[in-house]
Amino acid sequence: MTGRALQVGVVQLLSDFDPQANLDQVEAYAAEAGAAGVELLVCPEATMSRFGRSLGPVAEPPGGPWASRLQTIADRSGLVIVAGMFTPAADGRVYNTLRAVGRGVDARYDKIHLFDAFGFRESETVAPGQEPGLIRIKDIPVGLTTCYDVRFPGLYTELAARGAEIICVAASWGAGPGKVEQWQLLTRARALDSTTFVVAAGQASLQSAGSGASGNAPTGVGHSAVISPRGEVLAELGPEPGLLIVELDLTGVAETRRAIPVLANARF
Repeated sequence: MTGRALQVGVVQLLSDFDPQANLDQVEAYAAEAGAAGVELLVCPEATMSRFGRSLGPVAEPPGGPWASRLQTIADRSGLVIVAGMFTPAADGRVYNTLRAVGRGVDARYDKIHLFDAFGFRESETVAPGQEPGLIRIKDIPVGLTTCYDVRFPGLYTELAARGAEIICVAASWGAGPGKVEQWQLLTRARALDSTTFVVAAGQASLQSAGSGASGNAPTGVGHSAVISPRGEVLAELGPEPGLLIVELDLTGVAETRRAIPVLANARF
């Protein structure tokens, strides 16, 4: 593998309400990914706990026991892990946080755009983040986004303007008519908007495991994917849990930006 390549893994798991059991799943996937040479492993939003419960009691500080075990898993497997957790906010709500740890990376991104849509009001229990998230793996800038963020192209072009060549989106995408198609369309569109690789990690579908969703909490549809800067789907999972591994050639970003200079040509 060259210095301008990155081997990425996408975990499509099915979180339940037990944060430690969910970490057991991450640990198993991380061991498999590390053995395959993966350098960046992206897990879904709400890896810590499925939506559909009170989030305050499960939330922990970004350096608390849950994140500390995530760090141990990352170190043992020799990779960077990005995974969704919940951290306390000062006003009694929580932050919907992506935690990135391993290989010298120690960062968090708090979801900016809150999912007040389709009858669900995330803002009632979750406080919004304020700053875009960007980490660096080797010499490669990697953006961090969460679920509903994918409907806002400005965040993706801002991350690209800050140097991102890969943008991760971790999701627990709500099921419903046309929602899989929207997820597929939006992730491909954001790759084209930003001319970056998009690594899209979603929760698996509850229905794929023979369970039904309760209430209107977003619990996942699957279809995690890795998408090229030209909007091509390089690999995609179905609705069931699984692990996707793709090697990204980062020279494709510069080549795409020369051929389709939408960032340079933008006037608004």
